Amino acid sequence: MNYNIHNTITNFIWNIADDVLRDVYVRGKYRDVILPMTVIRRLDALLEPTKEAVLKMKKQLDAARIANQDAALCQASGEAFFNSSPFTLKDLKNRAKVQQLKADFEAYLDGFSPNVQEILEKFKFRNQIPTLVDADILGALIEKYLNPSINLSPKPVLDADGNKKLPGLDNHSMGTVFEELIRRFNEENNEEAGEHFTPRDVVKLMADLIFLPIADRIESGTYLVYDGACGTGGMLTVAEKRLQKLAKDAGKEVSIHLYGQEVQPETYAIAKADLLLKGEGVEAENIRYGSTLSADGFVSEQFDFMLSNPPYGKSWKTDMERMGGKSDLKDPRFVVEYGEEPEYKMIPRSSDGQLLFLVNKLMKMKERSKLGSRIVQVHNGSSLFTGDAGQGESNIRRWIIENDWLEAIIALPENIFYNTGISTYIWVLTNRKSEERRGKVQLIDASGWYQPLRKNMGKKNCELSESHIQDICNLIIHPIETEQSKIFPNAAFGYQKVVVERPLRLSVLLTEKNLRHFKQLCTEAKEMALFSVVETVAHELGEGPHVNYNNFLDVMELKAWNMGVKLTAKSKNFLRANLAVSDESADPVIKKSYKAGKRKPDPLYGIYETSVKGKKVVVEYEPDSNLRDSEQVPLLEGGGIDSFMKREVLSYTPDAWVDGNKTQIGYEISFTRHFYKPVPMRTLEEIKADIFALEQETEGLLEDIVGEK
Repeated sequence: MNYNIHNTITNFIWNIADDVLRDVYVRGKYRDVILPMTVIRRLDALLEPTKEAVLKMKKQLDAARIANQDAALCQASGEAFFNSSPFTLKDLKNRAKVQQLKADFEAYLDGFSPNVQEILEKFKFRNQIPTLVDADILGALIEKYLNPSINLSPKPVLDADGNKKLPGLDNHSMGTVFEELIRRFNEENNEEAGEHFTPRDVVKLMADLIFLPIADRIESGTYLVYDGACGTGGMLTVAEKRLQKLAKDAGKEVSIHLYGQEVQPETYAIAKADLLLKGEGVEAENIRYGSTLSADGFVSEQFDFMLSNPPYGKSWKTDMERMGGKSDLKDPRFVVEYGEEPEYKMIPRSSDGQLLFLVNKLMKMKERSKLGSRIVQVHNGSSLFTGDAGQGESNIRRWIIENDWLEAIIALPENIFYNTGISTYIWVLTNRKSEERRGKVQLIDASGWYQPLRKNMGKKNCELSESHIQDICNLIIHPIETEQSKIFPNAAFGYQKVVVERPLRLSVLLTEKNLRHFKQLCTEAKEMALFSVVETVAHELGEGPHVNYNNFLDVMELKAWNMGVKLTAKSKNFLRANLAVSDESADPVIKKSYKAGKRKPDPLYGIYETSVKGKKVVVEYEPDSNLRDSEQVPLLEGGGIDSFMKREVLSYTPDAWVDGNKTQIGYEISFTRHFYKPVPMRTLEEIKADIFALEQETEGLLEDIVGEK
């Protein structure tokens, strides 16, 4: 469908809302009437030609007292649904009495088949009938939808000579109309940016990305296509058509089955209605209602092709709570055994669950089929880098990249979606990488490839042309290095996050003022015995500063033993917290010591050889939490952590070491780092010319202000 027809029909339906519903509904509530009425009229238009046949069949079945009539009535209607009431919308148009119209319209709705009843239920359309009747606008609404200048049916309208008067509106086109209407309704309701639909140019690119790289390997057979956030089902429809064409061009016969899940009742109803309109009643049952995250509708299914544009920047806290909360979440899709971890958690922060939709798809990949599975999914930029090493987002990236499933990521232009202008990216994944792609990830910067729209659609002000889509797909099919395409080994995105410690250095100053303050604290804490020991030590050692805290503590313990005072761990902690102070010039505080030969020194990891009281020992120092830091060591760092620490850390802070127990592996992907182009500096001549020009302007202004030459 071209842009003009799409725009005409969308404006026509939008004008119905403005003409009929104004003063009865606020604009934000138009959708409660317009969306279901559009579906109803579309169903009604398809059923009109076979209405008499359905009524005849209904009469025969009732006479024969046959209870289960659905299959026979569907056969009579020639569709995957029917309406057994005596009415069509045209029959109701001229009802003069409001109450008669209400009764007949309700009977008309009740006559639809059970699969349509579920659609009406999800729209909650019956709740609107009292309002429409009380305002006496139901008849006008029906009449507007019957306007002969607009065709909402999938079949064309013919004139008396059999010529096409109005083109049919196929499911793909109707999906575009619905999505544009919903976008406008969302704007009226100030819906958040994450509530958006996928433009058709992006959907077409996604369909090409998922099929073209393996087009020459498609065999005759059955293929399952899945979208875990299917919306109105438009993405599934486009994917189905693309696969059918590629198979036909290759002389193959394929059977394609669509599967989807949607959490929004309205869009779920539209998706299901569109499959019914295609005559695919069985396929319509493969569209499930509910949250993919907390109520997966396809627990044991595996799919050949999966594509999706899930919500991003949107909280999944409700789903998390339904699944037991973050600490008790045990869903086998998101908590797996991986590496050396029996419970490897891929649980991102509750404010954004977009990566969980990707994990859900990866868990549904086919392992034994020749083509395996291919996945294409839209993300915003946060999926590339949010989350530190060991956190949910980073764990997901690590799991994906280390399993060598990530084929490519494509940066799209800004403002290419309807309700958000943020940067977006398409991830391409497969568990059957080609030989040339194994162990590698391709990044494509297509952010500058677009053409402007003649008229903005919400925030969407540009689109991908056919040539742009072809250029992107060519880079995927034939992965080469260009200015917009870079290829990296998997490990290029990984790093080891190391915790860098420095020793705690404490000194004690036993001045009269400090002792007075310490005495007050000991009185309050009932530690006067401790103070008596400190006071005695102060007389013997002097006020200090005492820069070797270990020696000071040894003296304290010896003096306490002589005085019959038990120096407990609590007392030692109180002493350190209230009398000792950090001092860069003090000796490091020893945490643990070993006899020489009992432990091998390893300064990089905090095991040092030193002398204590004239004896060689191996020691570990107390770390100073205030000086604790972390570093990201690239997995491709030559010489590993040792080389990195010597070059980047120890040359500046030679007393630092790595806490080996806290090292974690993380992954992040930075488009900016790989595609950043610095703005060239201006030449000296250009700067001088600007300065002279400004001087001349300023001179003229001063003459005007002063009023003299």
